[in-house]
Amino acid sequence: MDDKILNLKQKLKNELDGIQSLVDLDKVRVAYLGKKGSVTDLLKGMKELTNEERKEFGKKVNELKQNVAKSIEDKTAELKELEIKAEIEAMPQFDITTPADLTRGSYHPITLVQRQCETIFKSMGFTVEDYAEVVTDYECFESVNIPKHHPARDMQDTYYLENGQLLKSQTSAAQNAILRKYGKNLKENGVPIKAIFPGRCFRNEATDATHENTFFQMEGVMVDKDISISNLIYFMKTMLSEVFRKDIKVRLRPGFFPFVEPGFELDINCLICGGEGCPSCGHGGWLELCPCGMIHPEVLREGGIDPEEYTGFAFGLGLTRLAMMKYGIKDIRDLNSGSLKALSQFTDDE
Repeated sequence: MDDKILNLKQKLKNELDGIQSLVDLDKVRVAYLGKKGSVTDLLKGMKELTNEERKEFGKKVNELKQNVAKSIEDKTAELKELEIKAEIEAMPQFDITTPADLTRGSYHPITLVQRQCETIFKSMGFTVEDYAEVVTDYECFESVNIPKHHPARDMQDTYYLENGQLLKSQTSAAQNAILRKYGKNLKENGVPIKAIFPGRCFRNEATDATHENTFFQMEGVMVDKDISISNLIYFMKTMLSEVFRKDIKVRLRPGFFPFVEPGFELDINCLICGGEGCPSCGHGGWLELCPCGMIHPEVLREGGIDPEEYTGFAFGLGLTRLAMMKYGIKDIRDLNSGSLKALSQFTDDE
């Protein structure tokens, strides 16, 4: 019986050495470890052995079975690695020094809208900042007056990482850093804080025509002495008139956001249906575009700004929804679809 085991081991080694494909390897696996395989057949001869011999032989068969399985596993890894190398070698070689063909491809509609907004706000004296997508709980919530266990957190269920950090659910996560970055220049030189910071945001929520789990916002802040709501309205109207190149019907209604007081919702009359109501605007005729308001004193104080001396406004412009209205995109999910047919039709009209 021992000779049979040794013979099987040698036979397996010979067969594995000659195998070049995963398909053939699977056939070997079945031939040895299947219900009617060679290893299983060895057990049929145990009836001729004594009890003591059966125990010893059974142990050797189990060891053989484990050895066969390990050999096949190692061969599988080897063949997969060879397949990957073959695919890499078969890939066409590109000369990275070749000049790009700028006639091919197109910018994503959100990129076009973001760049246009950046240009508009730069012309009004705003700086453009960048910020991380992975932030701390303090940055995303606590620094903007949303402490732990605050009910407002229920509106922004986001994605948490194992280290306690999270994917930012709002561009407001950058507010504290911006206030601290430019606060010294404000206090010492009287230079107003005027900054925008576009970025990608994430929320764990059900998707529909106007909601996505991944979307783009553009946060904006202005802080100085005697800043009021009228300043906010001026900048918003200027931005919208430049983006759409025509008068757009908007409305400003009260809204609650812990980081502003008072807070407002700036809605735009749906350009898809003309305000009559459609899936793109939730059949209400209006689309929430820009939560905004006067920065809450606690947020200013947390950012090192004295709220008794300075005031400011903040807004969270929805770039994704702005792109929908500008280009007549009816479903927000099309923007993340990766569909070249849907996205390649947009061009920069600047």
